[in-house]
Amino acid sequence: MKRTIFCIQHAIPIALLLFSSFHASAQTTTNTTVDSSIYDRLNFLEEQASYHKSGDDHFMVVGLTTFGFMSNKTTNTLNGVSTISKTNTMADADRYEFSPMFLWRHEKKFLMEFEPSFNNNGLSVNWADISYFALPNLIVRMGYFVLPFGTYSKKQAAGWINKLATDPMGIATIPATDYGVEVEGGLPLGSMKMNYDLALTNGLQLMPDGTLSGGNIADNNNGKTFTGRLGILPFSNSCMELGVSGMFGNVGTPGTLQSNVSSNLYAFDFNFVKTFIPILVNIKSQYNIVNIGNANYISPLDSTQQYTFKNKSTSAFVQCAIRPTGIQALHDFELAGRYTMYNTPANSTWGANQHSFSIGLNYWLSWRSVVRLTYESYTATSTASTLLNAFTGNTNSNTLFLQFSIQL
Repeated sequence: MKRTIFCIQHAIPIALLLFSSFHASAQTTTNTTVDSSIYDRLNFLEEQASYHKSGDDHFMVVGLTTFGFMSNKTTNTLNGVSTISKTNTMADADRYEFSPMFLWRHEKKFLMEFEPSFNNNGLSVNWADISYFALPNLIVRMGYFVLPFGTYSKKQAAGWINKLATDPMGIATIPATDYGVEVEGGLPLGSMKMNYDLALTNGLQLMPDGTLSGGNIADNNNGKTFTGRLGILPFSNSCMELGVSGMFGNVGTPGTLQSNVSSNLYAFDFNFVKTFIPILVNIKSQYNIVNIGNANYISPLDSTQQYTFKNKSTSAFVQCAIRPTGIQALHDFELAGRYTMYNTPANSTWGANQHSFSIGLNYWLSWRSVVRLTYESYTATSTASTLLNAFTGNTNSNTLFLQFSIQL
């Protein structure tokens, strides 16, 4: 499972790095003659002690890993003919990850982050950026970072934070990382609080089939994409957060049929965490809307022909987890459930109405390591174009996951 979250999963190691320091001093008093090598050694120690002062450079390595077993049965029905496939594997491309993260702090103002990741049989980079802590409520970030669109990708997607073994489809489909600059922070509003996160990046790219890709170091056009999220915590105990996000920019490539196409994406998110003794209740949800401007596309069957469709997708999930933290015999267990829907454009080559239900039982070995058992049921009805031979009928899938995840 590719991880592109930034905020919550690394709050502890970043805090340790920002406030850790090493103090040393060396002092000697002598009335006798000593060997010059001792003076050399003392001078060296004094230089080292002078160098390692509070606020100087510090380095830390943290990270996370997720590993598990998956067993799946899928039935596809097309034109009255059903095909059944069964698979099981000790790891799969979407849910295995080994990601060390390197943190380097320079004085108290600069923090550099780099997280490579081994997944899907290869190496990738989750993010690589540098942050400048300009003010208590203002951070400026540059490089390759997670976009502030909704909250799932940035705050909830890490294997040890996610309550279930899978990502909610559609929500995690939107490219989550990009190159650019970002400013974020928070402000008090009386007994309430608000936070902001704004970014200017290269932006997404419209592909020949109407899907979107992102995270390209070279922009495919001269426009830049603006992404922003505003969140409000209406209660003084910060148990609830409401957020709204937008992403706006040109996605077309000059010289193609889609050269002037732009996109407008919106997200609405909700987060609620509160203890109702003896139960801790954790509710999260997000709703995404993806609107891409009108465009013509080249037929995959005949390059001399074109086709078009209304390129709009919607996706949403609602998730609830309960943990009996006040019951000694059960406080390490957690029960979680989630409903997800993802509707992609009809008459495209990838149109479908999709739904999934997931339920899981988690056992927390520590506050940052968990073993989870998840069962997921998935259904899809194809709405893809029959004229383009893209219609795939109905699909039903049932999958069982046994997974271990840890953050170090």
